[in-house]
Amino acid sequence: MELKQSALLDLDLDYKPKVPRNKSKGIGIVGAGAIVQACHLPAYRMGGLNVVGIYDTNRAHAEKVAGEFGLKNIFGTLDELLDHPEIEIVDIAIPAKFQLEVVERAAAKGKHVLCQKPLSESYADAKRIVEACESAGIKGAVNQQLRWAPGIRASRTIIQRGWLGQVTQATIQVNVNTDWSLWPWITKIDHPELMYHSIHYIDAIRSLLGTPEYVYADGAKFPDQVCKGETRTLIHMKFPGDVTRGLIHDNHNNIAGQDDWYATFRFEGTEGVIKGTNGALYNYPIGQKDTLSFTSRQIDPAYWFTPELEGRWFPDAFLGTMGELLCAIEEEREPENSVQDNLLTLQTLFAAYRSMEENRPIWLKEIDLEKSFFN
Repeated sequence: MELKQSALLDLDLDYKPKVPRNKSKGIGIVGAGAIVQACHLPAYRMGGLNVVGIYDTNRAHAEKVAGEFGLKNIFGTLDELLDHPEIEIVDIAIPAKFQLEVVERAAAKGKHVLCQKPLSESYADAKRIVEACESAGIKGAVNQQLRWAPGIRASRTIIQRGWLGQVTQATIQVNVNTDWSLWPWITKIDHPELMYHSIHYIDAIRSLLGTPEYVYADGAKFPDQVCKGETRTLIHMKFPGDVTRGLIHDNHNNIAGQDDWYATFRFEGTEGVIKGTNGALYNYPIGQKDTLSFTSRQIDPAYWFTPELEGRWFPDAFLGTMGELLCAIEEEREPENSVQDNLLTLQTLFAAYRSMEENRPIWLKEIDLEKSFFN
């Protein structure tokens, strides 16, 4: 492909979240925690989506969030939300261990669902969620919103247009200091970092390169950490063939201060390179814009293009996951972030767990409903 630099500089990298033509479909939110207040509702407001109301087991939380965002309905029970005639989509924003019940009840009422990530802490329960959606004929999607962070989504466009040629390496590196005590329940689980953080990077790389064949992973702790499980991980992903590999290196124990923190991505190919930063993790929790630079021998091997990206992971990318579900409903197709697709992200995740346990590469085909010890 021959393109002039001037034309490329003006080229739309198609990274912004998309919304349906008809924005009137009603959304009901289950859960009124900090993530709903900081990300879900601000993103839906940006997209002009129709949020009908909210339910939380703690009504005071629901009232606070509803008041802030002008929601007209505060539901006293989950059944009240599911029975409301205007609600067609249920946005589930509660811990994964409670998600299966909500999905099954929503599916029985014919409601489409946007599930929280992880889809489940159990592969067997994740399969049940998929089966519930398929049996009811509803669409289910997963809130793996890093796919729609500006830097990752723009990289996807560049890769799909062939400007990197054959992709050889995908690398995501994060080195920050996370105060896990802000989420006391996370400190008590066996694998907090993988299940609730690096799952984003696994899914993002899958969205760019497809699904790996096997995973080789290691996890480690930090002296006197509050978490029961790992807070440092290293994940090697082997993709089909002899060329493409992935690497995730995540450390949450950087004691040097925010000036030393970093969150970078780098995607390399036979024809070019992309490099950038995940701005949401800089100056956390304030964050900054993503950055991205790329070069391609198909265009100009001596030039690095540095488009300015608008938005960031939090909250902009949350419009991507809900917008994709709404567009899929409108267009009568499966969403890119479907619950079916997410099973492959969970297979990769659980393969990483088993690799850490057994100190060997784990093929994704080893993770299945009948034999996996993660049931």
